[in-house]
Amino acid sequence: MTVAKTALTVRIARSEEEIRAAQRLRYIVFVEEMGAHASDADRADRLERDRFDPYFDHLILVDQARGAGDIMDQVVGVYRVMRGAVARDGIGFYGADEYDLSPLQSRTREVLELGRSCVHRDYRSGMAMHLLWSGLGQYVIDHDIEVLFGVASFHGADAAPLAQPLSYLHHMHLAPADLRVRAVAEHFTPMDILPLEEVDRREALMAIPPLIKAYLRLGGYVGEGAFIDHAFNTVDVCLLMDTGKMQSKYRDMYTRASRR
Repeated sequence: MTVAKTALTVRIARSEEEIRAAQRLRYIVFVEEMGAHASDADRADRLERDRFDPYFDHLILVDQARGAGDIMDQVVGVYRVMRGAVARDGIGFYGADEYDLSPLQSRTREVLELGRSCVHRDYRSGMAMHLLWSGLGQYVIDHDIEVLFGVASFHGADAAPLAQPLSYLHHMHLAPADLRVRAVAEHFTPMDILPLEEVDRREALMAIPPLIKAYLRLGGYVGEGAFIDHAFNTVDVCLLMDTGKMQSKYRDMYTRASRR
């Protein structure tokens, strides 16, 4: 699976070195930029990694014209993805530590967990994310994925300043019952902080990160409740998308990508 645009190529990492390059970019973004916790060993190697990495496929965006041909410099975008079949046979889903995923685990068709999405600061215009989404769309088609899901984050580990966006997501984009995962009870943080009549749509949308807005444009939903991730210094929401209900223009885009 490869999606290319000039010097930029999206594909699944094919070696340990390429996975390390993905982990280096994750370290730069999540630890150095966003203040996530890292162990002494990870700081020494400048890698953001965890016990789930060996079970995920790592979708990487590579700029072949960057640097001196060193893959550690050329990986400028990352998405890690794990199919339900792999999770069941291996370590389970990463998101199960934050959300009760039983509504997804009971489905007969394939689901796909997404995570650790990030783009190098020099590539955060539109093309990089578009290419990552195109690569993800190719993967969805290749593996006949029915539902996409994964945690996405607001910066900072306090829900109170996020009352507007969290309340907007709860009132306007709550998943239907058959997809509605719920934050684990011991860490459940309500998202309906404000009643619907007090939600300022403009203010809320301005505070929602671009990745979450991209899911919403594709017809995505959120699970019930947020999760405060102190290690990553984030407030997490669970995003879900039924690929059968994706807006037609995006289905068409993914179909075109699959024919290249």
